[in-house]
Amino acid sequence: MSIVSNLFRPRVADRNNAIGLDNPLADLISLSASGVSVTVEKALAVTTVFDCLRVIGEGVAQVPLKIYQSKDGITKEPAKDFPLYDILYLKPNDWQTSFEFRENLIFQAGLLGNFYAFKNIVRGELRSLIPFEPGTVTADVDDKRRLTYKVVLESGEQKTFPPETIWHVRGPSWKTYVGMEAIKCARECIGLSLNMEATQNKLHANGVQSTGLLSVEGELSEDQYKALNNWVMRKIGGENKFSPLILDRNSKFSPITMSGVDAQTIENRRFQIEEICRAFRVMPIMIGQSDKASTYASAEQMFLAHVVHTLSPWYTRLEQSIDANLLTKEQRAAGYYSKFNANGLMRGAAKDRAEFYWKMYQMRALNPNGIRELEDMNPYKDGDQYYIAQGTPQTTGQTNNGE
Repeated sequence: MSIVSNLFRPRVADRNNAIGLDNPLADLISLSASGVSVTVEKALAVTTVFDCLRVIGEGVAQVPLKIYQSKDGITKEPAKDFPLYDILYLKPNDWQTSFEFRENLIFQAGLLGNFYAFKNIVRGELRSLIPFEPGTVTADVDDKRRLTYKVVLESGEQKTFPPETIWHVRGPSWKTYVGMEAIKCARECIGLSLNMEATQNKLHANGVQSTGLLSVEGELSEDQYKALNNWVMRKIGGENKFSPLILDRNSKFSPITMSGVDAQTIENRRFQIEEICRAFRVMPIMIGQSDKASTYASAEQMFLAHVVHTLSPWYTRLEQSIDANLLTKEQRAAGYYSKFNANGLMRGAAKDRAEFYWKMYQMRALNPNGIRELEDMNPYKDGDQYYIAQGTPQTTGQTNNGE
């Protein structure tokens, strides 16, 4: 049996069950001050957490990721014949598309701080990238600061792998060799959201009002109390909770009502959404939490800011990780490199970009080829010439930088 089939044969245990001893994520539990155990599954059940990961994951997955080659340092072409091209752009392994692979990468790296994939190298050539199941890989350094990866196999055996066999994508890191887990760093706001969710569910289960006060004359024995309590629950509990209550013998029922507004529930829940969004660096508008004061123009700028401040750091993180860990030194020297093309996400701002480029061109800060470079387009002949205002004599020997 090959090492790949040994590592990644189908699991016997169902990993979709609740966190348990047979689940590799069982150790990834963080207790918040609210008393709630914040597990991976509970965190993903919070819609704000799920949506933050989803909007980042889809933003990274929907953008074309290609391997390019620049032989002269100026022109570039997609390296379609290069083996890694199809792996990153189309099919990284036998069961995932590139979109699914990258989306899963963000879910793991975004929530757990780390993503691990086995580099299936055959005869010196990378053939596929096989992601490890979350919680089965541990990165560590020895006393000589050498990085190693310990993988728990299906049999329970632990196997150590050298770093050249593992593609490790780290999120924001404190220890330098492993990323920080958002489930722990943001456990307080996630735990409070879980607590508020549970409280609201219980509140609505009781008709969004607390139990009223039922008073009777005289003293009730223990059996009478139980009998009366059971009678009330049958009459106004469950499906009958909005039914009228008919009383006799001078019994009085005084309802005690409490609305969500009185408890400032709406404001608190909105604040928790914003808190979790801060932890993932996602603007609330990107997950459907709109601001009543925002306009179409301001919303468009927020969408652009999402690309610039949320997605672009992930693009750069992945591009550098691919170039450093999936390309060899010889391949990088031959001009191969990876690049996300996020222009599709900026289409709504094409007019603004055109105006910006035109002003920069008139200021002689950019030439046509410089603009084409920013738009991921190849240069053309004489495109290195800078703008010359009408009536301005052209100086012989003018350099490309306009001097």
